[in-house]
Formats: sequence, C-alpha cells, structure tokens
Amino acid sequence: MRTGVPGLATPHPLIEQLPAVYLEQDFLRRFLGALDDVLAPVLLTIDNLPAHLDPRSAPDDFLAWLAQWVAAEPHEDSPDVRRRETVRGAVARHARRGTAGGLAEAVRLRTGTEPEITESGGTAWSTGPRTALPGAPRPWVTIRVRERRGRDIDRARLEELIAAEVPAHVGFTLEILPPDGGAGGAAQ
Repeated sequence: MRTGVPGLATPHPLIEQLPAVYLEQDFLRRFLGALDDVLAPVLLTIDNLPAHLDPRSAPDDFLAWLAQWVAAEPHEDSPDVRRRETVRGAVARHARRGTAGGLAEAVRLRTGTEPEITESGGTAWSTGPRTALPGAPRPWVTIRVRERRGRDIDRARLEELIAAEVPAHVGFTLEILPPDGGAGGAAQ
C-alpha cells in the first residue's frame, strides 16, 4: 500500500495554518515540517481518491486492493489492460455469475478466445399436470475453447475457473480444441 515518498511536497503545509506569532519559532517549523513529510502521501491519496478507486487509473498496488474488494482475481501475468478490465467489470460479472453468458465472459477474459457453451437444461411451463420436464436428468454444461496459435491454454487453471463459475450442482466438460480446427481432449 501507500508509504512515505521521499521529497513529496504537501499540498497543505501545517505551518501555514498557524497564527503569525508562531512562524518565527524554529522548533515548531521543524516539527511541523516532519509531520508534513509523514502526512503528504496521506493527503495526496485522499485528494486523489476517486482516481485511486477507478480501475482505469488506479496505481498498481491499489488495483490489487480493488480486486480484493470486488472479489476479482486477475492473473498477475496478464497484461495491465486485461487486469484492469477484469477488476472494472467484476461487479457486473458477479450479477451474471452462474449463467451461460457469465461463464462465456469469464472464459473469454481468461483465455482471450470466444468459447462455445452448450447446456443440458431448459425451462418450460404448463397448465396441466404430468408435463415432461425439459433438459437432461443431470444438469451439465459443455465448454469448447479453441486455442490460438502460439498460445496454449492452461487446462487446470481454466477448469478451476469453470468450477467456480458454474452452479455447484452442475457438472461440466471442458474441450480444448487445437488452433487448426481438429478435435481436442475433454475433461470433467
């Protein structure tokens, strides 16, 4: 987090807040100067709080803190733009969590490619009894992701992400397809 910054000038020197009678005292001038050095980073952070709380302009250490606030986990090896995008859209993604659209967005952010998602479930309504239920007996989702040339997908990390995004009672199959359009391996 924020610490002392050597040579940082304070925007509001404390000595200027005192009556003129105290301005001549050397001890008081040195004491308040030392307090100014300690308080300058705090005052400047408070003055710039809106910029610090915006993922687009937050310093890197604040961005990591903001990510914790909104329960976003951008990968530390991701480019800066992608980490900021992950934090910026986290709250909206939480609202869509557990849906096919939310899962697709999470996979797209992690891999950089558009996934193909197939669900086994469905919805229906009926005014009569004994209407057949839609979907499969066990809820299941299949996610197909095509690798891009020169960029392998980390299966274990992607499976962790999918397991966190789909509802707890829904199983999933992950298929990672090679870049040339051939069939890939599946995991459950």
